[in-house]
Amino acid sequence: MAVGKAPAGGDVDKAKLAALLQTESGGRIATGPAGIILFVVPLCWSLFQLWIASPLPFIVNFGVFNSTEARSIHLAFAVFLSFAAFPMIKGRTLNHVPVYDWILALAAAFAASYIYVFYREISTRPGAPITQDLIVALGGLLLLLEATRRALGLPLAIVAGVFIIYSVGGPYMPDVISHKGASLEKLASHQWLGTEGVFGVALGVSTSFVFLFVLFGAMLEKAGAGNYFIKVAYAMLGHMRGGPAKAAVVASGLSGIISGSSIANVVTTGTFTIPLMKRVGFPAVKSGAVEVAASTNGQLTPPIMGAAAFLMVEYVGIPYIEVIKHAILPALISYVALIYIVHLEACKLNMQGVERVQAPTLAQRMLTWVVLLIGLSVLTLAVYYGIGWTKALLGDAAMWVLGPILLLIYIFLVGYATRFPELKVDDPDQPMDTLPEVGVTVKSGLYFLLPVVVLVWCLTVERFSPQLSAFWATVFMIFIILTQRPLKTLFLKQQGTLAAMREGGHDLIRSLVIGARNMVGIGVATATAGIVVGTVTLTGIGLVMTEFVEFISGGNLMLMLIFTAIISLVLGMGLPTTANYIVVSTLMAPVIVTLGAQNGLLVPLIAVHMFVFYFGILADDTPPVGLAAYAAAAISGADPIRTAVQGFTYDIRTAILPFMFIFNTQLLLIGLTGWFDLLITVFSAVTAMLVFSAATQGYWLTRSYKWETGLLLLITFTLFRPGFWWDMVYPATVEYPGTEIEQHIGDIPANGDLVVKASGMSLDGREVSTFVRVPLPPAATPKARLMEAGLELRQVEDRMVVDFVGFGSAAEKAGIYFDWVIEQVQVRQERPPKELMFIPALLLLAALAFGQIRRRQKQALTAHQA
Repeated sequence: MAVGKAPAGGDVDKAKLAALLQTESGGRIATGPAGIILFVVPLCWSLFQLWIASPLPFIVNFGVFNSTEARSIHLAFAVFLSFAAFPMIKGRTLNHVPVYDWILALAAAFAASYIYVFYREISTRPGAPITQDLIVALGGLLLLLEATRRALGLPLAIVAGVFIIYSVGGPYMPDVISHKGASLEKLASHQWLGTEGVFGVALGVSTSFVFLFVLFGAMLEKAGAGNYFIKVAYAMLGHMRGGPAKAAVVASGLSGIISGSSIANVVTTGTFTIPLMKRVGFPAVKSGAVEVAASTNGQLTPPIMGAAAFLMVEYVGIPYIEVIKHAILPALISYVALIYIVHLEACKLNMQGVERVQAPTLAQRMLTWVVLLIGLSVLTLAVYYGIGWTKALLGDAAMWVLGPILLLIYIFLVGYATRFPELKVDDPDQPMDTLPEVGVTVKSGLYFLLPVVVLVWCLTVERFSPQLSAFWATVFMIFIILTQRPLKTLFLKQQGTLAAMREGGHDLIRSLVIGARNMVGIGVATATAGIVVGTVTLTGIGLVMTEFVEFISGGNLMLMLIFTAIISLVLGMGLPTTANYIVVSTLMAPVIVTLGAQNGLLVPLIAVHMFVFYFGILADDTPPVGLAAYAAAAISGADPIRTAVQGFTYDIRTAILPFMFIFNTQLLLIGLTGWFDLLITVFSAVTAMLVFSAATQGYWLTRSYKWETGLLLLITFTLFRPGFWWDMVYPATVEYPGTEIEQHIGDIPANGDLVVKASGMSLDGREVSTFVRVPLPPAATPKARLMEAGLELRQVEDRMVVDFVGFGSAAEKAGIYFDWVIEQVQVRQERPPKELMFIPALLLLAALAFGQIRRRQKQALTAHQA
């Protein structure tokens, strides 16, 4: 896989640029026997991952691996390729592999596969490693850090190294973060020989889910789907103001959704999108910044979220579909806002769109949208009810009917695509004065959507696991790669069907190799991030971080959230997406949960994890590290720091979202009462984000005055969080003394939540006072409802004391313990809907719009008279 030559220009650190491009393109390009090994090993890795993801091992009862064995083999492939494919010093020995690297690669692979090879022996001595175990474990940790440095650079290796030092040097740390320390024997056993550290949940997710999705993305790209999506975006949006930049946002978003790295996305799609933006008049800095913002946002967008979606399933404990549902609205409104920011930039630069070959009239455009909406609705209803009827009638045999139908649709779409010319890869050096026709461009690759349909169907309708869903989508993608060329040859009645089949086979093998090479960094990143997780469970540093943030925030809730966001931003600098999420969620999510509860902020755990994840990802375009900005600057020829600063200003729209959905979880589609509530939530969120974009750009319908910007920010806040103002007029809750708890339980609806403020001694011996939420099942009497929730109380003078907490009950899970005191009970009030605050906000927005329109008309008249 060749490394593209970056355009000259800009004050870019050449060594860092070369390192970035080498990392994202797969490292060494060796020849001879070394080249064969670097081709065969990734191929074997992909075949192994497909094997363990398929039902075949259980059908033939051969090659069945448990999760720990699979993780061990997965990491063995990753670290072997880290040493074999990445040089010790960036830019050196790129065409061959020195002997010492082969030795290190084999040693690292042996250390990683040690758990698999000696699985039975290790299982007989848990917590009592022998000398051989310790040597392999400690050596494996050092080799893993070096593999991480080679594949991903220094930041993650340094972070992991600091946590290892912290584990063994606890007694010598400052008092605020000191602990009793861990011996080398305990460190090795905890981090390498069990599933608490390196071989923990993070590596398990990489083994089970992430590899297949990365492979699926590599196959889509190799089949030509990546170029197809970019072309469709330009055809549909290129005619607008700043159209190529808007198309770049869409194209980068589509690519970023399946990409595991914002840096990789910048290097791949940015090669095409950044030059196109420059060709239509965007400055180099802003061209790179738009690509950085779009690529960063791709890591926050379902269904993949840079593999973090699958990690959230494990860490938060909710189904995969729920993760997608909660993440979708913030991601979409953030993308809509970025497109709008690009539009405002184009307006400020007085840019025009690229001319279409056949410009449609207004009536034609309206007819197109009507036909498109009706067609999508009819197709959706036909597929949903048609397949639902088939499944109801045929049961498990429905797939044997639907499979041939899908095959016939695929063959038809491939034949239909041959009526239109092949989409050529864009040449950035050619002038961009016309756009391809939308219809022709869309029709030329409709069959590329079928694997995505299969993936979504398996996930949402069949409710398969993400691993099995990705497997079937990948199998269908393999079928497309092998058959699309021969089928086109047959439909066009051309010679060379056998040659087309051979070319398809070559494309398949190359995509398997590329997919595995792209996984090297993610594989070692998840393993190394496991060191951080292991350190938290080994030393209890999570509690230390909570005390630290509580100390510097002085107990203020908003300051606590701000400091948590800043620390997450710092922790995320230089880390790939998967490792980024693991680190920030392990260290910072418990801080919000604990301190938030003490201050009365009770939010779902998914909202907390999304909060820290958003700020961790924003580190990719935050100076001075901002690795995605360095990659974009290398392509645009602009200054990387200026690109990072500009990209961060675009991403401020994303940075405000976590603060909003922490206080208004409706933005995560939590607590909605119906379709009308959903429509109101979507409308208000999109409007708020567009208004905020206009405020940060200082331009809406014309250039804004400072006081107008202030009012736009006020409107944004009101639309995002109407409850802030409404609570001043109609408080959401009323607090009653804990002794009155049984009197007010009747005010809580069936299966509602009881919110109380409780205090007492925690399991670690600390006096705490915190709010807790306990689900209350329906029952005949208040006392019976409490008992059903696992809570028995007794009144001692003017205190309500917890007399008993049921084992495994809702009360115990909520964090209430024996002998705690119930200080307050919180009851929600009936009140008018808080959305009434939207009315004055929208009226104020209309007044601002009226004023800006009049000012713009006067400016146009003055310019005309001049």
